[in-house]
Amino acid sequence: MTTTAPVSVARRLRRWPARLDFLQSATGLALGLFMWVHMIFVATILLGKDAMWTVARMFEGYFIFGRPVYGLVSALVATVATLFVVHAALALRKFPTNYRQYRTYRDHSKEMRHEDTTLWYWQVVTGFALFFMASVHLYIMLTRPDRIGPFESADRVWTDLMWPLYLVMLFAVEFHGGVGLYRLALKWGWFEGDGSDAAGTRRKLRFFKWALTGFFLVLGLLTLAAYMKIGIEHAPFYGQHYVPSAIGATGVAP
Repeated sequence: MTTTAPVSVARRLRRWPARLDFLQSATGLALGLFMWVHMIFVATILLGKDAMWTVARMFEGYFIFGRPVYGLVSALVATVATLFVVHAALALRKFPTNYRQYRTYRDHSKEMRHEDTTLWYWQVVTGFALFFMASVHLYIMLTRPDRIGPFESADRVWTDLMWPLYLVMLFAVEFHGGVGLYRLALKWGWFEGDGSDAAGTRRKLRFFKWALTGFFLVLGLLTLAAYMKIGIEHAPFYGQHYVPSAIGATGVAP
């Protein structure tokens, strides 16, 4: 009986890395899917100002309560920020913590010349960058949920000079998220089938990953360009809110 307790404790301790790894995968999956959905909603500006205004007001509960409830947006942003922080903290466990570990990885990568190993390295680099860039964006959305709309977002992008940050963040988030979801699919074997053609499955997933990354990069660049164009045109009226044609004849709030 003297050895039962230590063995039980050791067994529970061995389970924690697996649990933390699962939690990292779950938060990464949630953030990756949110990234794609968010991009599609933001890109509604390409369909016109009224379309983007409708989507923004939908998340604020405008069509249910008859007025914007900015707390709904703040709650959503707070949830995403929490997932972001948890995921980043869990991912840090796998980062090289000193130069010796980094050099071991570098030598290992050079010897293997394996594409997935290289992708992991760039995922670490983009993840580190996103910890700073995404935090800025999340803070703005959390504290100013009222500044989401065709004119409001365009003013932030252009007049508030956020477009350089958004441009770099677009490439970082699409690469990081795309690689992350690709690695999750490989790790958990979601599309392996019977496993008889693992190499073929990897090639297909890699192709699908780059195709999705390319698609969302093009969509993101077009969307950012649209907001910059609107921001340039609306710069003299900075701070005015957009009102759709169905509500106001002038298109801007008085």
